[in-house]
Amino acid sequence: MKLEDIISLARVRQWYKNLVVFLAIFFSGGLVQVNLLATIITAFISLCLISSAGYIINDILDVKNDRENPEKRKRPLASGRIKKGLALFLMIILVAGGFIIAETITIFFLYSTFFLFLATLLYTFVLKKIIFADVLSIAVLFVLRAVAGALAIKAVISPWLILGPFFLSLFLSVGKRHAELSLLKEKSQRSREVLKDYNFSLTTSLMIISTTLLIISYALYSFLSEYNYLIYTIPFALFVIFRFYYLIQQGSFIARHPEAVIQDLPMVIGMGLLVMATVMIIYG
Repeated sequence: MKLEDIISLARVRQWYKNLVVFLAIFFSGGLVQVNLLATIITAFISLCLISSAGYIINDILDVKNDRENPEKRKRPLASGRIKKGLALFLMIILVAGGFIIAETITIFFLYSTFFLFLATLLYTFVLKKIIFADVLSIAVLFVLRAVAGALAIKAVISPWLILGPFFLSLFLSVGKRHAELSLLKEKSQRSREVLKDYNFSLTTSLMIISTTLLIISYALYSFLSEYNYLIYTIPFALFVIFRFYYLIQQGSFIARHPEAVIQDLPMVIGMGLLVMATVMIIYG
């Protein structure tokens, strides 16, 4: 067993999903407050540990199906590089560590991490096998992370903190299902059971719907936000969304693994401009 196998098992590359915990502090202008920033970084670490525990449980349950997937078969459990017993031990250590850290923040943040972990288990054991419920539950998990970030710093939970992460995650999840169908074709349902209920026509329609909802929610927030100049970030946001939609349609590896988005230069430039413009408007 190598350290890289443990890192792969914990899916450190997917910790980016927990970055939504920073949304509340970022859009409230609190990043410049050292105490709040320290709190949210601690919250991020807690959620990363708990998320990794959930990924390990998922991999233990899916080890047979993962061996049918040309990409997932290389995972530590599916390939046999790490045994189930050790994986369970690591899972317990991670989830315990996550909750211990959460307890040092606020009691409401601790409750939110418990709820997030329970929701993750519900997805892993039940919801991921049900068409539509799989992508919707992933979107809800994104929202729970964002809400947890607000609870950590005792910030107001606005409707936009719920709608934004929800539609963004829905867009990414539906795109991933479309990309998986493209990659796996006739082997799709052996790799992921729910894929037997999806088809290209359906996922294409769902992508159009989720993309539209994401654009509308961002545009409305930009217009109604206290930061009036956010409307000028809409072109950057549209470019990023359209570019990712294009990558999905092209069957790009990035569509199945959004964490690899840094490999696409146009996306990096687009996201960089979006972030810089937003920072200048909120903190300038």
